[in-house]
Amino acid sequence: MPLKRNGHVELPANRGKGGFDHAYVHAASGHVYVAHTANDAIDVLDDEKHLFSIAGLKAVAGALVSDADNLIFSSNRGEDTVGIFPAGPDPAVIKVEVGAAPNGLSYDPGRKLLLAAGLATLSVVDVQALKARATFPAPGRTRWTVFDAEAGLFYVNVMDPAVIAVVDARKPDRLAHMFAVPAAGPHGLDFDPDTRRLFCACDAARLFALDARSGKILAEAPLSGTPDVVWFNRALRQLYVAIGDPGVIDVFDTRTLQRTGTVETERGAHTTALSPAGDRLYAFLPQSHRAALFHCT
Repeated sequence: MPLKRNGHVELPANRGKGGFDHAYVHAASGHVYVAHTANDAIDVLDDEKHLFSIAGLKAVAGALVSDADNLIFSSNRGEDTVGIFPAGPDPAVIKVEVGAAPNGLSYDPGRKLLLAAGLATLSVVDVQALKARATFPAPGRTRWTVFDAEAGLFYVNVMDPAVIAVVDARKPDRLAHMFAVPAAGPHGLDFDPDTRRLFCACDAARLFALDARSGKILAEAPLSGTPDVVWFNRALRQLYVAIGDPGVIDVFDTRTLQRTGTVETERGAHTTALSPAGDRLYAFLPQSHRAALFHCT
């Protein structure tokens, strides 16, 4: 199997509704930052234990790491802010107001711009000035977003209409253009810089590979259910698609977009995090309040 289970890490129990959401791994420390929406906190863990939590992030939906700047970003959906803070315990969290219900986050480290994809808006935050540079309408309800450093472009999945919206970091106050996606509900999104392809997982249980320059559909494949988080493993040329119902991870060979395996997690487990080296995948289990560790092969 392309994923071999390698133990669990116990995490704080849910205090409210929502479970876990987006997560990211900090390369320098190996610490995993996961949005614990039910607890208004980001939980931080390593491969052995829960280390600490960062509280006061209302309905936090996402955690993003900038290894270049040693910063962590959070999308605080319940208070219409993003959080900005350094890696490590007991950080001072700076909050910046953005559009309503921010969810997806992506970052341009060269220009120090953070894109926050909200319920119906896109906000671009100047991380050095600690203020929103622009907030403008999105085509519809947004999902996840990624940044293409070579092209200087942000890509944003939009649920309805089913499109990938594109924002040019050089003109970050408007949409540059959009790509149509031929299935309902674009959700999880990732990018392969080597082949210039976007991987888009849709609510209609379809996975697409698109040319990031033209939006042309290059390949498609069925999924085991309605997907959420998608991670591209550049080292192994694999794609991991988290599916909360029935609770599995579909694994694809990105060279062919053929499914090479399906691994059980737990019902409701819709979010994962991939180590920068591509050797470990973490799946967050909302019913048992744990992170499952997998070795990537």
